[in-house]
Amino acid sequence: MTTAVGFVGLGNMGGRITRRIVAAGHTVIGYDVDPARAGEAGATAAVSPGAVAEAAEVVLLSLPDSPVVEAVVLGDEGILAAGQKGQVVVDLSTSSPSSTVDLHRRLGESGIVFLDAGISGGAAAAEQGTLTIMAGGDEAALDRVRPVLETFSARVYHMGASGTGHTAKLLNNFLNGIGLAATAEVMVAARKAGLELHTFLDVLNNSSGVNFATLNRFPKIVDGDYLEGGLTGNLMLKDLRLYAELVRELDVRTPTVAGCIEAFELAAELGYGEQISNRVVDAIGDASGGVRLKEPST
Repeated sequence: MTTAVGFVGLGNMGGRITRRIVAAGHTVIGYDVDPARAGEAGATAAVSPGAVAEAAEVVLLSLPDSPVVEAVVLGDEGILAAGQKGQVVVDLSTSSPSSTVDLHRRLGESGIVFLDAGISGGAAAAEQGTLTIMAGGDEAALDRVRPVLETFSARVYHMGASGTGHTAKLLNNFLNGIGLAATAEVMVAARKAGLELHTFLDVLNNSSGVNFATLNRFPKIVDGDYLEGGLTGNLMLKDLRLYAELVRELDVRTPTVAGCIEAFELAAELGYGEQISNRVVDAIGDASGGVRLKEPST
């Protein structure tokens, strides 16, 4: 059975996800600040988030941060003003859990269900339909929208009450960020020490230092392929700062987050912020004497 699906935010991830939903046979009504993106993703363009909410049974959001999500939901032409009782709104953004819980309450007062659904896997997984989803909120509502979510995901986990999906996403993203930053630093050191980097990566991937970055990122990066199109350095930095805020609220001591944030702040300062977060290795290389991992052409 097909469903009328609304989508707000048709950028790097949202556009890819929308194409998956359309390919599965659903009609998608989409809104983005760039009107051309709706057609590029195969969606019917709407003039506002509210117009999306008026036309769709399920509304998905893929937006940069909580302030933008709040504006889309609570604004004059937003989802709350135009939404329908019983409608399900699913926030796929990486958002502040405290903001998420507040939006869940406010939409719930109008009979609209709000689910937080962090996604992981990046642009490639979005295109392939293999994202992992970690969702918070009403489990019955999650089951209602699961057929739509399964058009672009391989796994959907119910984490618990409102906010738990976005909490899980921030915890995951911190591990992703610290693994990337630490591996970038190590690879720059390996280059300066004269190690052959493909061999060194093989060592890491068969030793206790193995992580997602050593397995999936750096085998490409050492050959000059930065896997462009994924999460930017500035968005990674935003996620890390949200993680730091979360653990402060939880009264968890976090001696490791400062260095990780510093790495991506360095990338932003050196002009890499709007490029893929993998470019943090070039920022560390710049600060280490102009090091690049790829051997120069001869």
